[in-house]
Amino acid sequence: MAEEPVLALENVNLRFGEKWALKNVSLKLNPGETRIIFGEAGSGKTSLLKAVVGLIGVDTGRIELFGKDVGASKERDLFALRSRAGFLFQEGGLFDSLTVGENVEYPLVNQVSANGQPAVENPQEKVREALRFVELEHTMEQFPAELSGGMRRRVGIARATVTEPPLVLYDSPTAGLDPITANTIMALVAKERDVKNSASLIVTHRYQDGEIMADFQYDPAAQELVTMDTCKDERKRRRTRFIVMKGGEIVFFGTREELEKSSDSYVKRFVRKGDM
Repeated sequence: MAEEPVLALENVNLRFGEKWALKNVSLKLNPGETRIIFGEAGSGKTSLLKAVVGLIGVDTGRIELFGKDVGASKERDLFALRSRAGFLFQEGGLFDSLTVGENVEYPLVNQVSANGQPAVENPQEKVREALRFVELEHTMEQFPAELSGGMRRRVGIARATVTEPPLVLYDSPTAGLDPITANTIMALVAKERDVKNSASLIVTHRYQDGEIMADFQYDPAAQELVTMDTCKDERKRRRTRFIVMKGGEIVFFGTREELEKSSDSYVKRFVRKGDM
């Protein structure tokens, strides 16, 4: 039986004046799949993430999130849809005045069940579990300013995934980090995908982020990433696709191998090596 897509966009268009933010964008994303999104500044990457959860409306086209039409949904229904998606903002986006534990708890206390009651009765254990997942349980009582940049980004991942969302949106998760810390962050992103079977939309400028998602999977027994060569499931081996955007339009969609073989001069700009 075919899986129901977590996300589906069909011929989505959005313009700000004369500038295309999204132009005839279509894509689907199933559970456990990853889309790596490249593009120059202003190419539509962040607009795409915002449109997916209805933070900005589109002019034409259809966006379905968890089977619901985003464009036809009322604000209260959009709030419920957004609560099922996780967000990792640039720089982690943590609240400076809240402790690490309170930051991670924030999505839980704002998540409600179908009857309007809190979705989680005892959020503290969920918070500890999420921080344990990113190996930062010991930072519960600390404030973001007391942590390194890489640690703040890991707390951001814990906050984005504490509700165990079917879809996680990552906006430049490794921006400004050194290569070793950036690889650690992407290992956690892959771990989240493989342990929870979550779908991922990842906007990045770093080619190696895509390589890690395409070439590695998390092995729970070994508690580490292993190469995809050990995976016999062909569907899992090909669940990561790369997108390149230009002027709001998807100008490339394909595997890492296809991306590296592209002869398009614009697309080739995003294929880089050397800082793994």
